[in-house]
Amino acid sequence: MQTDFLLIDKLILIFYFIGVILFGAYFRKKSNTSTGFMIADGRLPSWAVGLSILGTFVSSITFLAYPGQAYNFNWDVFVFSLTLPAAAIAATLYFIPLYRTRVKVSAYEYLEQRFGAWARIYGSISFMLGSLARIGMILFLVSLVLHNLTGWSYATIIIITGAGVTLYTVLGGIEAVVWTDVIQVIILFAGAVITIIILLSGMPEGPGQLFSIAGQHSKLSFGSWKFDLIRPTAWVVVLYGIIENLRNFGVDQNYVQRYQTTRSIIEASRSVWIATLAYIPISALFLFIGTALFAYYSVHPGLLPPSLDGSLMGDKIYPYFIVTQLPVGLRGLIIAAIFAAAMSSIDSSLNCVSTLSLLDFYKKYFNRGADDRVCIKMLRVFTILWGVLGTITGLAMTQVQTALETGWQLAGIAGGGLVGLFLLGISFHWVRRWQAVVAVITSVASIVWSTFARELPEQWNWMECAWHSRMIGVIGTITLLVVGFGLSLLTFSKKNES
Repeated sequence: MQTDFLLIDKLILIFYFIGVILFGAYFRKKSNTSTGFMIADGRLPSWAVGLSILGTFVSSITFLAYPGQAYNFNWDVFVFSLTLPAAAIAATLYFIPLYRTRVKVSAYEYLEQRFGAWARIYGSISFMLGSLARIGMILFLVSLVLHNLTGWSYATIIIITGAGVTLYTVLGGIEAVVWTDVIQVIILFAGAVITIIILLSGMPEGPGQLFSIAGQHSKLSFGSWKFDLIRPTAWVVVLYGIIENLRNFGVDQNYVQRYQTTRSIIEASRSVWIATLAYIPISALFLFIGTALFAYYSVHPGLLPPSLDGSLMGDKIYPYFIVTQLPVGLRGLIIAAIFAAAMSSIDSSLNCVSTLSLLDFYKKYFNRGADDRVCIKMLRVFTILWGVLGTITGLAMTQVQTALETGWQLAGIAGGGLVGLFLLGISFHWVRRWQAVVAVITSVASIVWSTFARELPEQWNWMECAWHSRMIGVIGTITLLVVGFGLSLLTFSKKNES
Protein backbone atom coordinates (compact mmCIF):
# COMPACT_ATOMS: atom_id res chain seq x y z
CA MET A 1 0.00 0.00 0.00
CA GLN A 2 2.94 2.33 0.26
CA THR A 3 3.11 5.17 -2.27
CA ASP A 4 5.78 7.74 -3.03
CA PHE A 5 5.76 10.48 -0.46
CA LEU A 6 6.74 13.37 -2.74
CA LEU A 7 8.57 16.50 -1.68
CA ILE A 8 5.56 18.82 -1.71
CA ASP A 9 3.58 16.44 0.52
CA LYS A 10 6.51 16.24 2.90
CA LEU A 11 6.86 20.00 3.03
CA ILE A 12 3.15 20.56 3.71
CA LEU A 13 3.16 18.05 6.54
CA ILE A 14 6.47 19.16 8.04
CA PHE A 15 5.60 22.87 7.91
CA TYR A 16 2.21 22.21 9.44
CA PHE A 17 3.69 20.11 12.25
CA ILE A 18 6.39 22.70 13.04
CA GLY A 19 3.89 25.55 12.68
CA VAL A 20 1.53 24.08 15.27
CA ILE A 21 4.38 23.62 17.75
CA LEU A 22 5.56 27.22 17.24
CA PHE A 23 1.99 28.49 17.51
CA GLY A 24 1.64 26.67 20.82
CA ALA A 25 4.92 28.12 22.02
CA TYR A 26 3.55 31.62 21.29
CA PHE A 27 1.24 31.28 24.31
CA ARG A 28 4.01 30.38 26.73
CA LYS A 29 4.02 33.78 28.43
CA LYS A 30 0.27 33.62 29.00
CA SER A 31 0.67 30.19 30.58
CA ASN A 32 3.33 31.06 33.13
CA THR A 33 0.86 30.83 36.01
CA SER A 34 -1.05 27.74 37.08
CA THR A 35 -4.46 29.31 36.38
CA GLY A 36 -3.21 30.57 33.02
CA PHE A 37 -2.00 27.07 32.15
CA MET A 38 -5.20 25.33 33.29
CA ILE A 39 -8.06 27.73 32.47
CA ALA A 40 -6.48 30.73 30.65
CA ASP A 41 -7.63 32.94 33.54
CA GLY A 42 -11.21 32.71 32.22
CA ARG A 43 -10.63 35.11 29.32
CA LEU A 44 -11.40 33.07 26.18
CA PRO A 45 -14.36 33.82 23.86
CA SER A 46 -17.21 31.31 23.74
CA TRP A 47 -16.97 30.71 19.97
CA ALA A 48 -13.32 29.65 20.25
CA VAL A 49 -14.06 27.39 23.23
CA GLY A 50 -17.00 25.90 21.32
CA LEU A 51 -14.79 25.05 18.34
CA SER A 52 -12.22 23.60 20.74
CA ILE A 53 -14.90 21.35 22.28
CA LEU A 54 -15.85 20.37 18.73
CA GLY A 55 -12.21 19.55 18.03
CA THR A 56 -12.16 17.20 21.01
CA PHE A 57 -15.23 15.43 19.61
CA VAL A 58 -13.95 15.34 16.03
CA SER A 59 -10.69 13.55 16.69
CA SER A 60 -9.05 11.19 14.24
CA ILE A 61 -11.46 8.60 15.65
CA THR A 62 -14.19 10.48 13.80
CA PHE A 63 -11.97 11.34 10.83
CA LEU A 64 -10.95 7.74 10.15
CA ALA A 65 -13.19 5.45 12.19
CA TYR A 66 -16.54 6.99 11.14
CA PRO A 67 -15.82 6.45 7.44
CA GLY A 68 -14.67 2.95 8.35
CA GLN A 69 -17.89 2.24 10.21
CA ALA A 70 -20.05 3.48 7.32
CA TYR A 71 -17.96 1.51 4.84
CA ASN A 72 -18.24 -1.71 6.85
CA PHE A 73 -21.84 -1.37 8.00
CA ASN A 74 -24.22 1.61 7.86
CA TRP A 75 -25.01 4.94 9.55
CA ASP A 76 -26.14 3.51 12.89
CA VAL A 77 -23.51 5.53 14.78
CA PHE A 78 -25.15 8.76 13.53
CA VAL A 79 -27.83 8.10 16.14
CA PHE A 80 -25.06 8.80 18.68
CA SER A 81 -24.81 12.35 17.29
CA LEU A 82 -28.57 12.84 17.58
CA THR A 83 -28.40 12.26 21.35
CA LEU A 84 -26.07 15.25 21.78
CA PRO A 85 -28.79 17.93 22.22
CA ALA A 86 -30.24 16.10 25.23
CA ALA A 87 -26.81 16.11 26.88
CA ALA A 88 -26.30 19.77 25.96
CA ILE A 89 -29.59 20.69 27.66
CA ALA A 90 -28.52 18.84 30.81
CA ALA A 91 -25.15 20.63 30.71
CA THR A 92 -26.77 24.03 30.30
CA LEU A 93 -29.36 23.58 33.04
CA TYR A 94 -27.40 21.62 35.65
CA PHE A 95 -23.73 20.90 35.08
CA ILE A 96 -22.35 24.27 33.93
CA PRO A 97 -24.00 26.27 36.77
CA LEU A 98 -22.80 23.62 39.23
CA TYR A 99 -19.19 23.81 38.08
CA ARG A 100 -19.09 27.57 37.73
CA THR A 101 -20.44 28.17 41.25
CA ARG A 102 -19.38 25.23 43.44
CA VAL A 103 -16.03 23.97 42.15
CA LYS A 104 -12.84 25.56 40.84
CA VAL A 105 -11.13 23.54 38.10
CA SER A 106 -11.34 19.81 38.81
CA ALA A 107 -14.70 18.29 37.85
CA TYR A 108 -14.28 15.72 40.60
CA GLU A 109 -14.09 18.26 43.39
CA TYR A 110 -17.89 18.08 43.46
CA LEU A 111 -17.74 14.34 44.13
CA GLU A 112 -15.55 15.02 47.15
CA GLN A 113 -17.99 17.63 48.44
CA ARG A 114 -20.85 15.18 48.04
CA PHE A 115 -19.39 11.79 48.96
CA GLY A 116 -15.87 12.30 50.32
CA ALA A 117 -12.27 12.13 49.11
CA TRP A 118 -12.59 8.53 47.82
CA ALA A 119 -15.13 9.69 45.20
CA ARG A 120 -12.79 12.37 43.89
CA ILE A 121 -9.98 9.84 43.56
CA TYR A 122 -12.31 7.38 41.78
CA GLY A 123 -13.48 10.08 39.36
CA SER A 124 -9.97 11.30 38.55
CA ILE A 125 -8.53 7.83 38.02
CA SER A 126 -11.47 6.84 35.81
CA PHE A 127 -10.93 9.91 33.66
CA MET A 128 -7.18 9.33 33.47
CA LEU A 129 -7.58 5.73 32.33
CA GLY A 130 -10.13 6.76 29.73
CA SER A 131 -7.84 9.52 28.50
CA LEU A 132 -4.94 7.11 28.10
CA ALA A 133 -7.13 4.82 26.03
CA ARG A 134 -8.30 7.73 23.87
CA ILE A 135 -4.80 9.13 23.31
CA GLY A 136 -3.50 5.70 22.37
CA MET A 137 -6.35 5.06 19.93
CA ILE A 138 -5.92 8.44 18.23
CA LEU A 139 -2.15 8.01 17.85
CA PHE A 140 -2.69 4.58 16.33
CA LEU A 141 -5.24 5.86 13.82
CA VAL A 142 -3.03 8.69 12.60
CA SER A 143 -0.16 6.24 12.24
CA LEU A 144 -2.25 4.17 9.81
CA VAL A 145 -2.19 6.94 7.23
CA LEU A 146 1.44 7.95 7.54
CA HIS A 147 2.61 4.33 7.53
CA ASN A 148 0.91 3.73 4.19
CA LEU A 149 2.20 7.02 2.81
CA THR A 150 5.79 6.99 4.01
CA GLY A 151 6.64 3.42 4.87
CA TRP A 152 7.74 4.57 8.31
CA SER A 153 6.94 2.13 11.08
CA TYR A 154 3.83 2.61 13.21
CA ALA A 155 6.07 3.02 16.24
CA THR A 156 8.11 5.85 14.67
CA ILE A 157 4.99 7.79 13.68
CA ILE A 158 3.31 7.34 17.05
CA ILE A 159 6.41 8.48 18.93
CA ILE A 160 7.00 11.58 16.75
CA THR A 161 3.34 12.63 16.90
CA GLY A 162 3.08 12.05 20.64
CA ALA A 163 6.27 14.03 21.28
CA GLY A 164 5.17 16.96 19.10
CA VAL A 165 1.75 17.35 20.71
CA THR A 166 3.24 16.99 24.19
CA LEU A 167 5.78 19.72 23.41
CA TYR A 168 3.33 22.44 22.37
CA THR A 169 0.91 21.51 25.17
CA VAL A 170 3.73 21.85 27.71
CA LEU A 171 4.68 25.22 26.28
CA GLY A 172 1.30 26.86 25.77
CA GLY A 173 -1.15 25.31 28.24
CA ILE A 174 -4.92 25.43 27.70
CA GLU A 175 -4.79 28.63 25.64
CA ALA A 176 -2.52 26.97 23.10
CA VAL A 177 -4.86 23.97 23.13
CA VAL A 178 -7.97 26.05 22.40
CA TRP A 179 -6.52 28.26 19.65
CA THR A 180 -4.72 25.42 17.88
CA ASP A 181 -8.00 23.49 18.02
CA VAL A 182 -9.75 26.37 16.25
CA ILE A 183 -7.26 26.25 13.36
CA GLN A 184 -7.26 22.46 13.25
CA VAL A 185 -11.06 22.15 13.13
CA ILE A 186 -11.12 24.44 10.07
CA ILE A 187 -8.40 22.41 8.33
CA LEU A 188 -10.13 19.15 9.22
CA PHE A 189 -13.48 20.33 7.82
CA ALA A 190 -11.84 21.53 4.60
CA GLY A 191 -10.14 18.16 4.16
CA ALA A 192 -13.44 16.31 4.49
CA VAL A 193 -15.21 18.56 1.97
CA ILE A 194 -12.40 18.16 -0.57
CA THR A 195 -12.51 14.37 -0.18
CA ILE A 196 -16.26 14.26 -0.87
CA ILE A 197 -15.91 16.42 -3.98
CA ILE A 198 -13.25 14.09 -5.37
CA LEU A 199 -15.29 10.97 -4.57
CA LEU A 200 -18.44 12.36 -6.21
CA SER A 201 -16.52 13.37 -9.31
CA GLY A 202 -15.00 9.88 -9.49
CA MET A 203 -18.35 8.12 -10.06
CA PRO A 204 -18.62 7.17 -13.77
CA GLU A 205 -22.37 7.84 -13.94
CA GLY A 206 -22.35 10.90 -11.71
CA PRO A 207 -23.24 11.47 -8.04
CA GLY A 208 -26.59 9.71 -8.45
CA GLN A 209 -24.77 6.41 -8.92
CA LEU A 210 -23.30 6.74 -5.43
CA PHE A 211 -26.73 7.01 -3.83
CA SER A 212 -28.07 4.16 -5.94
CA ILE A 213 -25.29 1.79 -4.81
CA ALA A 214 -25.63 2.95 -1.19
CA GLY A 215 -29.39 2.31 -1.30
CA GLN A 216 -28.99 -1.17 -2.79
CA HIS A 217 -26.67 -2.20 0.06
CA SER A 218 -28.55 -0.34 2.86
CA LYS A 219 -25.48 1.80 3.51
CA LEU A 220 -27.54 4.84 4.50
CA SER A 221 -29.62 2.91 7.02
CA PHE A 222 -29.60 3.74 10.72
CA GLY A 223 -29.70 0.02 11.45
CA SER A 224 -32.47 -2.00 13.01
CA TRP A 225 -34.95 -0.24 15.31
CA LYS A 226 -36.05 -3.53 16.82
CA PHE A 227 -35.58 -3.31 20.58
CA ASP A 228 -32.68 -5.71 20.90
CA LEU A 229 -29.73 -5.05 23.23
CA ILE A 230 -27.74 -8.06 22.08
CA ARG A 231 -27.10 -6.95 18.50
CA PRO A 232 -25.82 -3.45 17.53
CA THR A 233 -29.28 -2.01 16.93
CA ALA A 234 -30.13 1.69 16.85
CA TRP A 235 -31.51 1.39 20.39
CA VAL A 236 -28.13 0.23 21.65
CA VAL A 237 -26.57 3.33 20.08
CA VAL A 238 -29.28 5.55 21.61
CA LEU A 239 -28.64 4.22 25.12
CA TYR A 240 -24.89 4.39 24.67
CA GLY A 241 -25.12 7.90 23.24
CA ILE A 242 -27.24 9.26 26.09
CA ILE A 243 -24.91 7.91 28.78
CA GLU A 244 -21.68 8.73 26.94
CA ASN A 245 -22.70 12.27 26.01
CA LEU A 246 -23.92 12.95 29.54
CA ARG A 247 -20.50 11.80 30.67
CA ASN A 248 -18.81 14.03 28.09
CA PHE A 249 -20.69 17.24 28.84
CA GLY A 250 -21.35 16.52 32.49
CA VAL A 251 -18.33 14.84 34.08
CA ASP A 252 -15.49 14.76 31.54
CA GLN A 253 -12.63 17.04 32.59
CA ASN A 254 -11.96 17.91 28.91
CA TYR A 255 -15.25 19.79 28.80
CA VAL A 256 -15.58 20.91 32.42
CA GLN A 257 -12.18 22.60 32.28
CA ARG A 258 -13.23 24.48 29.14
CA TYR A 259 -16.34 25.77 30.91
CA GLN A 260 -13.96 27.58 33.28
CA THR A 261 -12.00 29.23 30.43
CA THR A 262 -14.97 31.41 29.46
CA ARG A 263 -16.08 34.61 31.15
CA SER A 264 -19.52 33.54 32.40
CA ILE A 265 -22.10 30.76 32.69
CA ILE A 266 -23.89 32.11 29.61
CA GLU A 267 -20.72 32.00 27.49
CA ALA A 268 -19.89 28.50 28.71
CA SER A 269 -23.39 27.35 27.73
CA ARG A 270 -23.05 29.00 24.34
CA SER A 271 -19.79 27.13 23.70
CA VAL A 272 -21.53 23.81 24.38
CA TRP A 273 -24.29 24.57 21.88
CA ILE A 274 -21.79 25.70 19.24
CA ALA A 275 -20.05 22.34 19.51
CA THR A 276 -23.31 20.37 19.61
CA LEU A 277 -24.96 21.97 16.60
CA ALA A 278 -21.75 21.78 14.55
CA TYR A 279 -20.93 18.17 15.38
CA ILE A 280 -24.19 16.72 14.04
CA PRO A 281 -23.62 17.74 10.39
CA ILE A 282 -19.86 17.14 10.62
CA SER A 283 -20.35 13.56 11.84
CA ALA A 284 -22.77 13.04 8.94
CA LEU A 285 -20.07 14.37 6.62
CA PHE A 286 -17.55 11.76 7.74
CA LEU A 287 -20.09 8.95 7.59
CA PHE A 288 -20.92 10.04 4.05
CA ILE A 289 -17.23 9.70 3.16
CA GLY A 290 -17.41 6.03 4.21
CA THR A 291 -20.56 5.47 2.15
CA ALA A 292 -18.97 7.22 -0.84
CA LEU A 293 -15.84 5.09 -0.52
CA PHE A 294 -17.98 1.94 -0.59
CA ALA A 295 -19.69 3.10 -3.77
CA TYR A 296 -16.41 4.28 -5.32
CA TYR A 297 -14.66 0.96 -4.85
CA SER A 298 -17.79 -0.93 -5.93
CA VAL A 299 -17.46 0.64 -9.40
CA HIS A 300 -13.64 0.57 -9.33
CA PRO A 301 -12.97 -2.86 -7.77
CA GLY A 302 -9.60 -3.15 -9.47
CA LEU A 303 -8.27 -0.24 -7.45
CA LEU A 304 -8.63 -2.11 -4.17
CA PRO A 305 -5.80 -4.51 -3.30
CA PRO A 306 -6.62 -8.03 -2.03
CA SER A 307 -5.32 -7.12 1.42
CA LEU A 308 -8.19 -4.66 1.84
CA ASP A 309 -10.87 -6.55 -0.05
CA GLY A 310 -12.35 -8.17 3.03
CA SER A 311 -14.63 -7.64 5.98
CA LEU A 312 -13.98 -5.10 8.74
CA MET A 313 -11.20 -3.37 6.82
CA GLY A 314 -13.02 -0.04 6.71
CA ASP A 315 -10.62 1.77 9.05
CA LYS A 316 -7.88 1.37 6.44
CA ILE A 317 -9.97 2.24 3.36
CA TYR A 318 -9.90 6.02 3.75
CA PRO A 319 -6.12 6.14 4.34
CA TYR A 320 -5.64 3.94 1.28
CA PHE A 321 -7.82 6.25 -0.83
CA ILE A 322 -5.88 9.28 0.33
CA VAL A 323 -2.47 7.89 -0.52
CA THR A 324 -3.44 6.36 -3.87
CA GLN A 325 -6.11 8.59 -5.42
CA LEU A 326 -5.45 12.15 -4.29
CA PRO A 327 -3.08 14.36 -6.30
CA VAL A 328 0.24 15.53 -4.93
CA GLY A 329 -0.12 18.55 -2.65
CA LEU A 330 -3.78 17.89 -1.97
CA ARG A 331 -2.71 14.63 -0.42
CA GLY A 332 -0.43 16.56 1.92
CA LEU A 333 -3.32 18.84 2.90
CA ILE A 334 -5.56 15.89 3.81
CA ILE A 335 -2.74 14.31 5.79
CA ALA A 336 -2.34 17.62 7.63
CA ALA A 337 -6.10 17.53 8.35
CA ILE A 338 -5.76 14.08 9.89
CA PHE A 339 -2.86 15.36 11.95
CA ALA A 340 -5.08 18.25 13.00
CA ALA A 341 -7.79 15.84 14.12
CA ALA A 342 -5.30 13.86 16.19
CA MET A 343 -3.63 16.86 17.78
CA SER A 344 -6.86 18.67 18.68
CA SER A 345 -7.95 15.80 20.89
CA ILE A 346 -4.63 14.68 22.35
CA ASP A 347 -3.57 18.16 23.48
CA SER A 348 -6.79 18.61 25.44
CA SER A 349 -6.45 15.25 27.17
CA LEU A 350 -2.84 15.96 28.13
CA ASN A 351 -3.68 19.36 29.59
CA CYS A 352 -6.58 17.94 31.59
CA VAL A 353 -4.84 14.89 33.06
CA SER A 354 -1.90 17.05 34.11
CA THR A 355 -4.36 19.46 35.75
CA LEU A 356 -5.99 16.62 37.69
CA SER A 357 -2.59 15.22 38.64
CA LEU A 358 -1.77 18.58 40.23
CA LEU A 359 -5.09 19.40 41.90
CA ASP A 360 -6.49 16.02 42.86
CA PHE A 361 -3.25 14.33 43.93
CA TYR A 362 -0.06 16.44 44.16
CA LYS A 363 -1.46 19.52 45.95
CA LYS A 364 -3.97 17.52 47.94
CA TYR A 365 -1.79 14.73 49.27
CA PHE A 366 1.88 15.54 48.66
CA ASN A 367 2.46 19.31 48.81
CA ARG A 368 -0.51 21.26 50.11
CA GLY A 369 1.50 24.46 50.44
CA ALA A 370 2.93 24.46 46.90
CA ASP A 371 3.25 28.02 45.56
CA ASP A 372 2.43 29.00 41.98
CA ARG A 373 6.04 28.57 40.80
CA VAL A 374 6.04 24.96 41.97
CA CYS A 375 2.56 24.35 40.54
CA ILE A 376 3.42 25.50 37.02
CA LYS A 377 6.60 23.42 37.11
CA MET A 378 4.65 20.32 38.16
CA LEU A 379 1.97 20.95 35.53
CA ARG A 380 4.64 20.78 32.84
CA VAL A 381 6.25 17.72 34.40
CA PHE A 382 2.89 15.94 34.54
CA THR A 383 2.13 16.88 30.92
CA ILE A 384 5.39 15.27 29.79
CA LEU A 385 4.74 12.20 31.93
CA TRP A 386 1.23 11.68 30.53
CA GLY A 387 2.48 12.33 27.02
CA VAL A 388 4.95 9.49 27.42
CA LEU A 389 2.29 7.16 28.88
CA GLY A 390 -0.16 8.04 26.10
CA THR A 391 2.47 7.32 23.47
CA ILE A 392 3.20 3.94 25.06
CA THR A 393 -0.53 3.19 25.02
CA GLY A 394 -0.65 4.05 21.31
CA LEU A 395 2.18 1.62 20.65
CA ALA A 396 0.18 -1.09 22.44
CA MET A 397 -2.94 -0.52 20.30
CA THR A 398 -1.57 -1.44 16.90
CA GLN A 399 -3.37 -4.80 16.94
CA VAL A 400 -7.00 -3.61 17.06
CA GLN A 401 -9.37 -4.46 14.20
CA THR A 402 -12.11 -1.85 14.35
CA ALA A 403 -11.08 1.42 15.93
CA LEU A 404 -14.51 2.86 16.63
CA GLU A 405 -15.84 -0.23 18.42
CA THR A 406 -12.62 -0.54 20.43
CA GLY A 407 -12.69 3.15 21.36
CA TRP A 408 -16.34 2.97 22.45
CA GLN A 409 -15.70 -0.15 24.53
CA LEU A 410 -12.70 1.41 26.30
CA ALA A 411 -14.68 4.58 27.02
CA GLY A 412 -17.47 2.51 28.53
CA ILE A 413 -15.09 0.50 30.68
CA ALA A 414 -13.13 3.50 31.99
CA GLY A 415 -16.03 5.85 32.65
CA GLY A 416 -19.07 3.61 32.77
CA GLY A 417 -20.01 4.28 36.38
CA LEU A 418 -18.72 7.83 36.67
CA VAL A 419 -21.74 9.64 35.24
CA GLY A 420 -23.93 7.44 37.44
CA LEU A 421 -22.14 8.68 40.56
CA PHE A 422 -22.64 12.31 39.51
CA LEU A 423 -26.32 11.71 38.75
CA LEU A 424 -26.73 9.95 42.09
CA GLY A 425 -25.23 12.91 43.92
CA ILE A 426 -27.14 15.58 42.03
CA SER A 427 -30.54 13.87 41.85
CA PHE A 428 -30.84 12.18 45.26
CA HIS A 429 -29.52 14.46 47.99
CA TRP A 430 -30.41 11.98 50.73
CA VAL A 431 -28.02 9.25 49.49
CA ARG A 432 -25.29 8.69 52.09
CA ARG A 433 -21.57 8.16 51.54
CA TRP A 434 -21.50 4.46 52.42
CA GLN A 435 -24.39 3.83 50.05
CA ALA A 436 -22.48 5.53 47.23
CA VAL A 437 -19.40 3.41 48.04
CA VAL A 438 -21.42 0.17 47.77
CA ALA A 439 -23.03 1.43 44.55
CA VAL A 440 -19.64 2.20 42.96
CA ILE A 441 -18.18 -1.19 43.95
CA THR A 442 -21.23 -2.93 42.49
CA SER A 443 -20.99 -0.81 39.34
CA VAL A 444 -17.32 -1.65 38.84
CA ALA A 445 -18.15 -5.34 39.31
CA SER A 446 -20.90 -5.10 36.67
CA ILE A 447 -18.49 -3.41 34.25
CA VAL A 448 -15.89 -6.15 34.81
CA TRP A 449 -18.58 -8.79 34.24
CA SER A 450 -20.00 -7.20 31.09
CA THR A 451 -16.48 -6.69 29.70
CA PHE A 452 -14.94 -10.11 30.31
CA ALA A 453 -17.88 -12.53 30.62
CA ARG A 454 -18.07 -13.14 26.88
CA GLU A 455 -17.57 -16.26 24.77
CA LEU A 456 -17.21 -18.36 27.91
CA PRO A 457 -16.90 -22.16 27.90
CA GLU A 458 -20.21 -23.98 27.61
CA GLN A 459 -20.42 -24.89 31.30
CA TRP A 460 -20.17 -21.19 32.19
CA ASN A 461 -22.77 -19.93 29.70
CA TRP A 462 -25.11 -18.96 32.52
CA MET A 463 -22.61 -16.27 33.57
CA GLU A 464 -22.15 -14.80 30.11
CA CYS A 465 -23.09 -11.21 29.27
CA ALA A 466 -25.13 -11.40 26.07
CA TRP A 467 -25.69 -7.65 25.68
CA HIS A 468 -23.69 -5.82 23.03
CA SER A 469 -20.31 -4.44 24.12
CA ARG A 470 -21.53 -0.87 23.53
CA MET A 471 -23.80 -1.43 26.54
CA ILE A 472 -20.90 -1.76 29.01
CA GLY A 473 -21.08 1.88 30.14
CA VAL A 474 -24.88 1.77 30.24
CA ILE A 475 -24.79 -1.33 32.44
CA GLY A 476 -22.32 0.31 34.83
CA THR A 477 -24.34 3.52 35.08
CA ILE A 478 -27.73 1.89 35.60
CA THR A 479 -26.29 -0.54 38.15
CA LEU A 480 -24.83 2.32 40.18
CA LEU A 481 -28.05 4.32 40.13
CA VAL A 482 -30.27 1.35 41.01
CA VAL A 483 -28.06 0.13 43.85
CA GLY A 484 -27.46 3.61 45.31
CA PHE A 485 -31.13 4.61 45.13
CA GLY A 486 -32.28 1.19 46.37
CA LEU A 487 -30.04 1.29 49.42
CA SER A 488 -31.22 4.80 50.27
CA LEU A 489 -34.86 3.71 50.06
CA LEU A 490 -34.16 0.65 52.20
CA THR A 491 -32.46 2.76 54.87
CA PHE A 492 -35.27 5.31 54.73
CA SER A 493 -37.98 2.65 55.15
CA LYS A 494 -36.18 1.02 58.10
CA LYS A 495 -35.82 4.41 59.78
CA ASN A 496 -39.55 5.05 59.44
CA GLU A 497 -40.39 1.58 60.86
CA SER A 498 -38.28 2.26 63.93
